[in-house]
Amino acid sequence: MAAMTFSARPLLNRRLAEFGTTIFAEMSALAVSTGSLNLGQGFPDTDGPEEIREAAVRALRDGRGNQYPPGPGVPELRTAIAAHQQRRYGLSHDPDTEVLVTAGATEAIAAALLALLEPGDEVIALEPYYDSYAACIAMAGGRRVPVTLRPHEGAFRLDLDELRDAVTERTRLLLINTPHNPTGTVLTREELRAIAELAVERDLLVVTDEVYEHLVFDDAEHVPLATFPGMRERTVTIGSAGKTFSFTGWKVGWVTGAPDLVAAVRSAKQFLTYVASGPFQYAVAEALCLPDSYFADFRADMLAKRDLLAGGLERAGFKVFRPAGTYFITTDIRPLGESDGFTFCRALPERCGVVAIPNAVFYDHREQGAPFVRFAFCKRTGVLEEAASRLKTQAV
Repeated sequence: MAAMTFSARPLLNRRLAEFGTTIFAEMSALAVSTGSLNLGQGFPDTDGPEEIREAAVRALRDGRGNQYPPGPGVPELRTAIAAHQQRRYGLSHDPDTEVLVTAGATEAIAAALLALLEPGDEVIALEPYYDSYAACIAMAGGRRVPVTLRPHEGAFRLDLDELRDAVTERTRLLLINTPHNPTGTVLTREELRAIAELAVERDLLVVTDEVYEHLVFDDAEHVPLATFPGMRERTVTIGSAGKTFSFTGWKVGWVTGAPDLVAAVRSAKQFLTYVASGPFQYAVAEALCLPDSYFADFRADMLAKRDLLAGGLERAGFKVFRPAGTYFITTDIRPLGESDGFTFCRALPERCGVVAIPNAVFYDHREQGAPFVRFAFCKRTGVLEEAASRLKTQAV
């Protein structure tokens, strides 16, 4: 058979040339090959509430969602999302025109950016950021402009002057994530108010990723950006069931916002998955109606796990940034005599049988993230205890 020939043009779209295999795939494969405890990728190692799993089984057996669900999502889930936003935050949404169900938050981010950006538009994102942000901005033809969160008094903080200075005539959109992955920062009410005032002043759109809304600790509070004056009509808010109910494989996310914004996102989303997760949508509708005690217990359980792992990391010699939200802990490896997170994380499984993620993958300015490493604590207590023991005895 004659060999196929191609032009000199690369096969991969140039906009995606910088994005290879994700670090999550690499580190998860390393966890398997070494038999290590995987504290790298952010998924729980136990399922969520049994009654919600049974709700999915019931939907399957009843034939609800086994065929294509409605494009915007099943009415029961859209109604439950609207009720959740009203009950929690006083945000009123029409389930028919202001709520859109997506294949997880990742698709919601992609659809929002593809819908709202044109080539050359600038997008300001808080660095470090979830890796799909950069890829989705690139696919939309936008230009990402990172504003870096920097360590200050035990947490990663936003410099509001730097944020304001980053806005230019080409800025189209602010991409905000709070509670913030990977740093665990929760933006304060004052910081959010300043972001809102900037967006209104410069007439900017905002996409806000709030998937960890129910995982805030200590004195932190989650305040949706859409609740501030002038923001409801310019904000696309993204939520997800995966992080709150520990069913990440179901891939059920959503978008809420003003009708014209949601319609724009829907126009892009319909040409991505079109629809997904039919039976699971009915189950998530029931999950969102769980009593407040579920959310309080879930948060308390994660807080205990945060403190367990954070304490173990501190005893092992890491500098720990104890997160105010999410289920990730960022650490500084310089007290261990290390400075390169990639080298450290690739060696850690062989050294002590634990997998983590180098934060530098979440930065455009790789040198800013070089000494930081992220651990996930959404695991069983026994796994975290064993990880802490391994790190203490062999990592230092």
